[in-house]
Amino acid sequence: MDSIVVTGGAPLQGQIPIAGAKNACLTLMPATLLSEEPLTLTNAPRLSDIKTMTLLLQSLGAEVSALADGKVLAMSSHGLSSTTADYDIVRKMRASNLVLGPLLAREGHAIVSLPGGCAIGARPMDIHITALEALGAEIELKDGYLHAVARGGLKGARVPLRFASVGATENTLMAATLAKGTTIIENAAREPEIVDLVICLRRMGAQIEGEGTSTITIQGVDRLGGATHQVVTDRIELGTYMLAPVIAGGEVECLGGRMELVGAFAAKLDAAGIDVAETERGLKVRSRGDRPRAVGVVTEPFPGFPTDLQAQMMAMLCTADGVSVLEEKIFENRFMHAPELMRMGARIDVAGGTATVTGVSQLKGAPVMATDLRASVSLILAGLGASGETVVNRVYHLDRGYEHVEEKLRGVGARIERVAGK
Repeated sequence: MDSIVVTGGAPLQGQIPIAGAKNACLTLMPATLLSEEPLTLTNAPRLSDIKTMTLLLQSLGAEVSALADGKVLAMSSHGLSSTTADYDIVRKMRASNLVLGPLLAREGHAIVSLPGGCAIGARPMDIHITALEALGAEIELKDGYLHAVARGGLKGARVPLRFASVGATENTLMAATLAKGTTIIENAAREPEIVDLVICLRRMGAQIEGEGTSTITIQGVDRLGGATHQVVTDRIELGTYMLAPVIAGGEVECLGGRMELVGAFAAKLDAAGIDVAETERGLKVRSRGDRPRAVGVVTEPFPGFPTDLQAQMMAMLCTADGVSVLEEKIFENRFMHAPELMRMGARIDVAGGTATVTGVSQLKGAPVMATDLRASVSLILAGLGASGETVVNRVYHLDRGYEHVEEKLRGVGARIERVAGK
């Protein structure tokens, strides 16, 4: 397996282009299953997860072509050949479950394996199942597969979600676009990726109101058409690279960044004494040269602090002045990066869903192990500001969520390289 080697101590200067959002693109791609007409996505990120979703859609009979060096995805589902999402593909990525709603809506039946992905918590499918059952689906779990049938088609209904689940909101949204009648999703997730999905679905002819709020109303239509849609900027990649100059020193402009995508995160940077400024092309972050202040962090659904930036924020707080407390409220197993940061000299105490970080003046390079996608990049960030050399092993997760991370960081002066595994 590949490793990333980071030699700390190099201040950063320059611009980092932020890619299209992984989580948005993985949601938009299954929308092609709702229509026989072409769907084209621009600003697509070039990631292994996108390739996995491509394989899944192709296994169902959809045509998917990557154009313009992978930044454009041209898709067509005019002739589906299967409604079974096989375990061998689905096990690699949790977002694979997002084919369930579209297949039910268009074909009236689907068999979808329970999904995989990073081992950061249970992330159960029960919210998805309950929501789709409210629309009239009959769903049974057999041998690790969800067998779903919508006899007579899906029908609009009131769908109260017990938790503002992003995936369940997305699955229900797509299913409801072709359901008969009106669907009202209550306690809907409000993430920018959902707003982006609604914009795309509306371009395809869907009738949807309320995106970005906790109540979304969908009036079902008989059919959807084709569309061309630009994938929204990746707010998690944006937040990740905003932390790089804070940890390493220097000044970086994140091209394509927008404050409304990272409001709660940017507020914490401000509280820590970090300068963040909007520019014509994105967001600029500047290190003041001294240690950031300790801050408290509680992960919450959007518009709160994102769980996908918790590990990266912890890496920064390891050298903050004072004691920081991070509470993980979304996933129950998302502090696996803490022991690895401690190998670099961090002072962290984890008790259940709370991590207490006592800042030290500087971390020291060490061999560390990546446990999941966001943990991988948090260790790279920590290495940027550490003394000596940090070797991040098992970085195969990294390519699922960050395109060309070494090139982007090298472009602003980081000393970083990938070493191929044996």
